[in-house]
Amino acid sequence: MEIRSAKISDAEELLSIYAPYVIDTAITFEYDVPTTEEFRERIENTLKKYPYLCAVENGKILGYAYATTFKERAAYQWSVELSIYVEKKARRQGVGRKLYEVLEKELKKSGISNLYACIAVPVQEADEYLNFDSENFHARLGFKKVGTFTKCARKFGRFYSMIWMEKFI
Repeated sequence: MEIRSAKISDAEELLSIYAPYVIDTAITFEYDVPTTEEFRERIENTLKKYPYLCAVENGKILGYAYATTFKERAAYQWSVELSIYVEKKARRQGVGRKLYEVLEKELKKSGISNLYACIAVPVQEADEYLNFDSENFHARLGFKKVGTFTKCARKFGRFYSMIWMEKFI
């Protein structure tokens, strides 16, 4: 598996990974799948300042991860928010771990010290749209839970909470 920088031309393939998360899960609180053009713009805007990485095997993108601005004010410039999405068939095969390992190295080289992950979690037990896998994944990689926003989002006719996790690199 190769980890490489995303290209604008990857937008359609990356969107095919992201779309099921929008349609079938509460992992993202986005209701509508973005257009390919909108996704291209997201990639392009991220790459202006931060890494946007793809995991590729046999010419197929298995997942992607990127960093974005944590907060706009200059004092936050050493902190970033991370996002990661892995093709359903490629989950639990080390793709996410490898993406984050490379992403962390690149961010550390650029002077970033604080990583944040904003993660959707079920209000009570896991349901058909959301479980605790993302929280557990981040915990295994050394992220610590630092806050909870209870029932802050609604999707599929039910409320979900959001947690923030952080890691210092």
